[in-house]
Amino acid sequence: MAVMVTMRQDFRAPAFGPATTAEIYSEALAMWAWADSRGWDMAVVSEHHGIADGWMPSPFTIAGMGLGRTQRIPFFISASLLPLHDPIRIAEQIAVLDCAAPGRLMTVFGAGYRVEEFEMAGVAHKERTKILEASIAVVRDALEHGVVEYQGRSVTVTPRPVTLPHPMLFVGGGVPAAARRAARLRLPMMPMNTDPELPIAYAAEAQRVGYTEGFVMHPNGPTFLHVADDPERAWVEIGEYLFYETSTYASFQTPGQHSTPVVHADDIEGLKTASNLWIGTPQQIIDRVQAHPDVAALNFHPLAGGLPPRLAWESLELFENKVRKYI
Repeated sequence: MAVMVTMRQDFRAPAFGPATTAEIYSEALAMWAWADSRGWDMAVVSEHHGIADGWMPSPFTIAGMGLGRTQRIPFFISASLLPLHDPIRIAEQIAVLDCAAPGRLMTVFGAGYRVEEFEMAGVAHKERTKILEASIAVVRDALEHGVVEYQGRSVTVTPRPVTLPHPMLFVGGGVPAAARRAARLRLPMMPMNTDPELPIAYAAEAQRVGYTEGFVMHPNGPTFLHVADDPERAWVEIGEYLFYETSTYASFQTPGQHSTPVVHADDIEGLKTASNLWIGTPQQIIDRVQAHPDVAALNFHPLAGGLPPRLAWESLELFENKVRKYI
């Protein structure tokens, strides 16, 4: 099976970076359009709130912009922090985007974890998993039936999506309870890590509730990839941005939480040993893919941590011209 190639954009523009927020948005959208025209497999966007560098807080809005700039590539929201939102409004947004770009939007619903975001939304952090489960049921039923009972009233949700019974929905999470929740809700799971207990818990709960169509996706492959003719020089050029990206993301994690993209490093030298960060020449990247036949996807995050767009474009062009046809 061919290796998938994905492109993530979080639209972060830290103050120390050379690109403004407007420039990051412009370049990120252009990169998605470029990836679409070259047959890449997926565009990815996530959600966080109240981050000083502007981490994308409105994933459905930017997915709509991306869908409008592209012709074929699917957009994967991983993840939408559903407890922070009105599920009826989320269902409407999904339906609208599916009508505009049928079958090209996929959504992972996550519980969220940063306490600050729940304080911003006025939502009880300790109730997030309970809210998540109830809200997913509302979104799914609204998309499937158009009418749903919500907070004691009957609500009509329009327009009807083109994709039936509903556009692709996943349940996120990283613990067995989340896997059981996904199966109980009769939806596939997109976990945040590769814990082998998750598919076991999912299968057991799916069997209990009689759900036979589910599955658990496994994130497997580098979470950051950068191609350069001179990797040592590349580390000098991109190291501070990648360290900012990884160190801030690691600081968001709560005790006991494990997410595949997390890297714990004290400095740039420490980053160089991280197994999920791949920086190399075209041939080194080819060799690394061929040495890891279990790699399911190569995940590009070209503007990670506000990385200068010029360097990001150089990496993308090198990959497309000297790597992709050999993997």
